[in-house]
Amino acid sequence: LGLTAIAAAGSRPALAKTDASAEDQPEKPLHPDEQVACLVDTTRCIGCRKCEEACNRANHLPRPEKPFSDQWVLRQDRRPSKDAFTVVNSYAGCPSKVQKERKETFVKTQCMHCLDPSCVSACIVAALRKTEAGPVIYDADRCIGCRYCMVACPFEIPAYDYDDPITPEVRKCTFCVDHTKKTGANPSCAKACPMETIVFGRRSELLLFARKRIMDRPDRYISHIYGEKEVGGTSWLYIVGRPAEQVGLPKMTDVAPPRLTEAIQHGIFRYGAAPMAIYAGLAG
Repeated sequence: LGLTAIAAAGSRPALAKTDASAEDQPEKPLHPDEQVACLVDTTRCIGCRKCEEACNRANHLPRPEKPFSDQWVLRQDRRPSKDAFTVVNSYAGCPSKVQKERKETFVKTQCMHCLDPSCVSACIVAALRKTEAGPVIYDADRCIGCRYCMVACPFEIPAYDYDDPITPEVRKCTFCVDHTKKTGANPSCAKACPMETIVFGRRSELLLFARKRIMDRPDRYISHIYGEKEVGGTSWLYIVGRPAEQVGLPKMTDVAPPRLTEAIQHGIFRYGAAPMAIYAGLAG
């Protein structure tokens, strides 16, 4: 599971309970410290695209026109799509101050599986939900195709299958949770990474491990863990050797968008204020 590096450092994260079984009743997520997560060390990534290939196979996605061994595609600014739940992009500039021999930084992108997900808050039929262990998963049988989740996501991740006129779906990373078989998170990308760029484990332990890496090598890393607090925290965490905005990680506030939008909504509709105003206007 890509935990060799942590074992060597003497602080291997224990895997959290990842039972993602679901009935009609929504699950109450575990405390964020107990939820599963992945840590991405962008200074280790070599752009091999093994994570992309593993994701493609695990999710039975269409094979791309160009093989995964083709690294020219990394020069394009790609986004996750209905046929590619994760992509790796290249950004000019060395990964850190001490890696001057490398002329580019490779960064993996996928659904961030937010601790307080905007997509779940926006979904009016609970087609998207946050499981007990943390992953945000999708139920196509519930979806009505409103695509509010696509508008709500601050990272612009969910993709829609416009090519399927009969049974279109919203598509995104599932953390390799198979809710039909009731299996927990088991990210194929983390298992496939040959450089241990991606480490899977319990979020609290990954944060400790990330801080240790930063403390041990301040010349290699910026003193910031992307995803620890952004949009209220995410289950995908990044440590980088250069400003996050330079490598495709957008600048975000620490407040989860649902906390703001729901506060506005509840304020408007509290005590029936909005309907009363409408009826008063009609009466006038």
